[in-house]
Amino acid sequence: MSPYSLAEELNRCKNFGDVFQLVKRAVKETLGESRVGLMLYIGNLPIHVGAFHQVGSNGIVLNRRALNLVEGSVKSTMELNSFIFSILLHEYLHSLGYLNERQVRKLVYEISQKTFGEDHPATEMAVNGPMKGLPLHEVQFDEDVGDFEIIVDFERPNQNYIS
Repeated sequence: MSPYSLAEELNRCKNFGDVFQLVKRAVKETLGESRVGLMLYIGNLPIHVGAFHQVGSNGIVLNRRALNLVEGSVKSTMELNSFIFSILLHEYLHSLGYLNERQVRKLVYEISQKTFGEDHPATEMAVNGPMKGLPLHEVQFDEDVGDFEIIVDFERPNQNYIS
């Protein structure tokens, strides 16, 4: 796995599905593990929650408020895609059965470092947390949760259900 080519691939990602394919590839190449059948939802969550995966479910929920804050704060597509990569990687690891937060954070760092190198924004987010440096004070305190939408074309299986 060449960190430079994968960093360029991440920079070219145009949507959540593109980034998620890279997440799955990085995990497969680093840990040798994978799963299919996940769905992505975007909804309003408290700002301190970037995303979550409910154990036993097939869904990842990404915080729309956090995503909007990142989109308005970053300077490049690479930074935005790195944020999405970091958040999705964390939740994907939970979906694979890694439940200990300390272990998941360590794995996010190790996978990011092996995938992109030490100086890449995704690796820096793995060290500092993806929300570090964001102007969280600009977000109104609003615990209203909801308004969920499903992201189509998120999971892209390699084969059809019927062959």
